[in-house]
Amino acid sequence: MKHKCLIVDDEPPAIKVLTNYIKTLNQLDIVGTCVNAFQAIELLNEHKIDLMFLDINMPKLIGTDLLKSLRYPPKVIFTTAHKGYAIEAFDLDAIDYLLKPISFERFLKAVNKYSQLNATESEEIIDDSGFLYFRSDRKMIKIFLEEILYIESLRDYIIIHKEDCTTLKVKQTLSSVEDMLPKNLFIRIHRSFIISINKVTAFTKNDVEIGKIEIPFGKNYSEMVQKLAPGNYNLED
Repeated sequence: MKHKCLIVDDEPPAIKVLTNYIKTLNQLDIVGTCVNAFQAIELLNEHKIDLMFLDINMPKLIGTDLLKSLRYPPKVIFTTAHKGYAIEAFDLDAIDYLLKPISFERFLKAVNKYSQLNATESEEIIDDSGFLYFRSDRKMIKIFLEEILYIESLRDYIIIHKEDCTTLKVKQTLSSVEDMLPKNLFIRIHRSFIISINKVTAFTKNDVEIGKIEIPFGKNYSEMVQKLAPGNYNLED
């Protein structure tokens, strides 16, 4: 399913950057681009827009005021060169707040947040049929959540370990991936590891087993054992 999106920005170079980014993702479809809020209002009245990339500092009517004026606004990712509107933007339930110049990795994180939010609103509990896109070897690679065994941090990269015994190396932080993953399916048990709860085959107070792989609990993550098996159990015997 493609999500209809709209770019609203008074700077043509910024529109070009976002357009190029969006075209790399199969799930997004650009309905139009606008250079001011009034063009955006016309287009919003003509089309159903799922996601709007919205600049803030525009002439006559700024982006935050445009959003306030809409009775049924789409989901919004703000794109701006100004830090000062961040609090107001999130008060308006913005999905994310991207500061220019926007890197592709930061853009992708925002879109993945949108995808997860959209899935959450469609289902009471996120199941493992969802997916995320990761950039690797100049490609956008779709990874289904059900494929992931665990994710490992390695310096400036993450390694996604999959059920088919293959891996994907991505230049991204483990914390940024943690923000994108559904909390009912994945937990971080170490500063270097995130695991799929459904793939755990055994655990002790010191480590988790996924098949033949043993992954240690970090000293600051020991309470996460409660998420693996809520209830009464004794690991001291």
